[in-house]
Amino acid sequence: MTADQQRDHSAGTGTVPVAGVITAGSYSADDPVTGLREVLELISFVEQLGFDTVGVRQRHLERGISSALTFLGAAAERTSQITLESNVVPLGFETPFRLAEDFATVWALAAGRLHIGVSSSAPHADLLADLNRPDADPKTDAYELIARFLEALEGRTLSDQGLQTPYGIEERPHVQPNIPGPNRPVWLGGGSNRSVDWAAQHGLNLFLGNLTDAEGDADFRTSQFARVRRFRRAAAETTFGRERSVAVERVLLPTDTASAEQRAHYREFASSREARTHVAHGARRTLIARDLHGSAAEIAERLAADPVFDGSTQLRVSLPYGFELAEYRQILTDIRERVLPLLGWEAH
Repeated sequence: MTADQQRDHSAGTGTVPVAGVITAGSYSADDPVTGLREVLELISFVEQLGFDTVGVRQRHLERGISSALTFLGAAAERTSQITLESNVVPLGFETPFRLAEDFATVWALAAGRLHIGVSSSAPHADLLADLNRPDADPKTDAYELIARFLEALEGRTLSDQGLQTPYGIEERPHVQPNIPGPNRPVWLGGGSNRSVDWAAQHGLNLFLGNLTDAEGDADFRTSQFARVRRFRRAAAETTFGRERSVAVERVLLPTDTASAEQRAHYREFASSREARTHVAHGARRTLIARDLHGSAAEIAERLAADPVFDGSTQLRVSLPYGFELAEYRQILTDIRERVLPLLGWEAH
């Protein structure tokens, strides 16, 4: 059991040990080239600012990044130190061994700087059903797909018989390239108790987004903190022998150096999304985190008061959809120079 797992974590410390950025990317329907190149430029800017990680979402049927690992392969060629992440790849549409091959290939191109986040979801499944494999079964348990993906990463021998290839005899055929060692950088994105338990039981890191299932009548912060504690308790009972990480996502909109026009835009954006954070949604009573809008000092104070930031939990800054590149630069610069120093974070 690690020191991280032994702590009680009963109250937040307001300290952020690791800070990263997540973007979904965006582009116009008639010019995806320019939009995607701007996202690559933004990723380079995130590295220049000194953030620890930068990740991309995988979105389907939207004008965003629809192939996270493909995009991160390009990002690997434009960065040299920052950790690259997928936040997250929905496994519901993936073939496990092919995803493992793609991940390992980009991991090699990035010289080991790649972490992959996966989820059990299959967004827009009804719309995409006719474009999926004819034999795809919508009743397949996505956690079984994740299990097979992890098995493929392990490099398990698939046959006792040698495999004849153009490179010669492959005596132990297995999925290649291979990521060596037990500490494969895989995260499970979730918000339910099942996802939290599954991640702990299978040796994965845990990524918690802006959505979480309600714990009784508790609010978002209390419900999410309960999941963090649940994960750490469950992880401590396993025998994987390695420290597991937890990261949470927050939308931050600091206004310190924003122009008057930018401030008005941020205020309108946050206001338009506020009502949804006051009610639980659907049968699972899903709760949504508030966007943190205001001065750097105000945002840091709210983060410090959040029990989830207990000195071990990592922060992922979620960039809002559809903003201008100049707005992203201002937001990220204020976070890097004004918010994070108040939370004990230091560039590594």
